[in-house]
Amino acid sequence: MIALRDVFKRLGDRQILAGLSLNVPKGTNFVLMGPSGTGKSVTLKHVIGILKPDSGSVRVDGQEVPAMDHDQLMALRRRMGYLFQNGALINWLSVEDNVALPLKEHGRLPKGELQDRVMEVLRLVGMDHAAKQFPPSISGGMKLRAGLARALVTKPECVLYDEPNAGLDPIISQQIHELIKEVRDTLGVTGLIVTHSRACATICGDHIGILEHGKLAVEGTVDEMVHSEHPLAKAFLGGGAD
Repeated sequence: MIALRDVFKRLGDRQILAGLSLNVPKGTNFVLMGPSGTGKSVTLKHVIGILKPDSGSVRVDGQEVPAMDHDQLMALRRRMGYLFQNGALINWLSVEDNVALPLKEHGRLPKGELQDRVMEVLRLVGMDHAAKQFPPSISGGMKLRAGLARALVTKPECVLYDEPNAGLDPIISQQIHELIKEVRDTLGVTGLIVTHSRACATICGDHIGILEHGKLAVEGTVDEMVHSEHPLAKAFLGGGAD
């Protein structure tokens, strides 16, 4: 579904990606970990076409993302969801209007059908009771749930998750992890997850890769990585709840 091959990217005077290669099979969750500033979020931006590589290949479902024109890129983004850190909701729009945004931007569904779809995904993430509320009046965990509903509202084939439990307490984080698993298991959605959280990686992931110096230093299944003797695997996954 998602494949990066030998991707290089420099931003200013910094080499961010330096030969990054990874593969995310359809219907699986790939977890991308690594120290801050190693290019995790930059990788997501390449997959969705916000950034173009200096060299290398970025493919989604066999299509070369950097070669797409505007219309092709918009069509690709209709097939993808993006969960931003902390939900990234618009404060002056209600929860339901935030969730409806991608449908209004990418299509012309009849009003009734649009409303039905919004409420369907809000129910999926347990937020239908808060549809009329506004972001300043809801908790961080609720904002993230609403952000996940927005990422799912277009029925995407894959979702990119950028630090999906950043700043949340362990109980709310666990709920978010279970939702991400449910999205994969019940909807068959492919996921690329950026996180520093051991719990997120081991609960949500099928495969884990750890970035260092702009490329994967070590990767493997969750079980392989948890028991790996590689120093980075031990540092990120060696123990503890998070």
